[in-house]
Amino acid sequence: MPDRPPHPGNKSTLPSKPCATCGLPMTWRRKWAKNWNEVKYCSERCRKNAK
Repeated sequence: MPDRPPHPGNKSTLPSKPCATCGLPMTWRRKWAKNWNEVKYCSERCRKNAK
């Protein structure tokens, strides 16, 4: 099969950024659409440990 460019619905085309606590990459989610700029933590656990 030939290599194809990523499909527009492919997750690899979504924006991502690192978690402020653990540093793991977070991929954009629909529920974060309205406040993506304010999202800092990948999970509730990281948010609680960010002190």
